Amino acid sequence: METDSFGNRAAGALKRFFITVVVLGLLGAVLVLLSQLNARTFTFEVRNGQLWVLRGRNLPTGSEPYRPADPALADAYAPLDLKGAPATELAGRKFGERDELDRALFDVIAQLAKPRVASDDPRALEEGLYYLRRAERLSGISEEQRLALKAMKAEVAFYQARGKLEEAQKLVAEAMSQLRLASQSGRHTRSANLMIMAVEPSAVSLEEALRKAVHALSAPPDGPLPPAPEKAEPKPAQEPKPAQEPPPAEAQPPAPSGAAAPPEKKP
Repeated sequence: METDSFGNRAAGALKRFFITVVVLGLLGAVLVLLSQLNARTFTFEVRNGQLWVLRGRNLPTGSEPYRPADPALADAYAPLDLKGAPATELAGRKFGERDELDRALFDVIAQLAKPRVASDDPRALEEGLYYLRRAERLSGISEEQRLALKAMKAEVAFYQARGKLEEAQKLVAEAMSQLRLASQSGRHTRSANLMIMAVEPSAVSLEEALRKAVHALSAPPDGPLPPAPEKAEPKPAQEPKPAQEPPPAEAQPPAPSGAAAPPEKKP
């Protein structure tokens, strides 16, 4: 009886041990799965007027600021100054994929960029360019968002081009002034004069064209469009005249039978 009792107790202990091991193993597996799921989860949080992107820790709970190893991505997901814009609907939202995070973050950046890229204020344009550079680095945006980004880049490209043309005009004028000053005296008088003779006509034309492009052709968006050049109507092709056939030779009347044949000319 004692042997049977000891065997039963040993079997029960061994059974409980295995059950405990199985339960602990299941708990460990659940914790690992929860940690992996949390590590792939992204959330937004507003701190001191900035929108922060958080990523879950490799633990069942908890998160930390998302800082990718790639410097370009780190700039894209850096804290975003909301400039007083509300973002309460994003706070606390969770995203299981980075593409979903990119689409939501793009909407916020686009709202900040649109009024700035359409402004004539250079400082506002610089801020708009900064937001566009951040939006370009979001690889998970939708096709519709890509078209919106392209439209904003086209809007700001005009102001960038106009600024560069204005800068080029100033550089050409400054270069010609420096050449004229150098041509008056100094070691490079002859070279400066030769350069002036070579480039002055083209430089004057270029400077005038740049001035016209910057100040005359860059009309405001509501201004009237310049008239399109009239297209010359093509003249109808003239049909070639048929070649005139030479008139038929007149038939000479036959000589009378009694008449003598004309004498042959001797060489």
